[in-house]
Amino acid sequence: MNSFFSLIDKPLKHYAQWDFLVFMLLTALSIGNGQTTVFYVIFFFWWNELIRLIIDRLLYKRNKNAVIVSSKTSIISSLFQMGVYFVFIVVFFAFMANWNNDVLIFTNMKILFFRNWFFNINLLFLLVERIILHRTQQPLKISFGVFTPNMLVLHASIILGVIIMLFVVRNFPETFTPTNLLGSVLIILPFIFIRGMVQYFKSKYS
Repeated sequence: MNSFFSLIDKPLKHYAQWDFLVFMLLTALSIGNGQTTVFYVIFFFWWNELIRLIIDRLLYKRNKNAVIVSSKTSIISSLFQMGVYFVFIVVFFAFMANWNNDVLIFTNMKILFFRNWFFNINLLFLLVERIILHRTQQPLKISFGVFTPNMLVLHASIILGVIIMLFVVRNFPETFTPTNLLGSVLIILPFIFIRGMVQYFKSKYS
């Protein structure tokens, strides 16, 4: 087992880049197969932060190179905030935003109940990656609270998604029709850009 971890230690030094590339690849494949919606991306960001919070809280004491950069080690406030986000993301992005589009609602339901394999593989990759990062004693900055880097991405994603959906997609129904995914793609691209920028600055200044 130790030899296995030593083999993968070097690539893990650049785990942020690998994480983003895997996310991009799976998201592109899901878009190509018509299985990606706005809910897919925002719900993925939500799970990304939840997985990080739980794994970090369970394993950070075993990682001698993990550094707490927040003023607290409790995740109670984080989990409460994540619960609020879960309700809003599911109600608004999974159902209300697509109320007249049965195809998108059905796609969102498959994502919500883990019937979308692109989504599931992405989550599994995040889970395994985070565990291995701690097991291989990677230098990680651990933060808990409502203003972690991933939480800020989630904040920005929700706000930007609502703005684009209400003021762009809804105002051009002849372009963003229920029969195509142009609206979803338009909203997804800024999210990917935000996530890429956050990953870039985290890797550059960590």
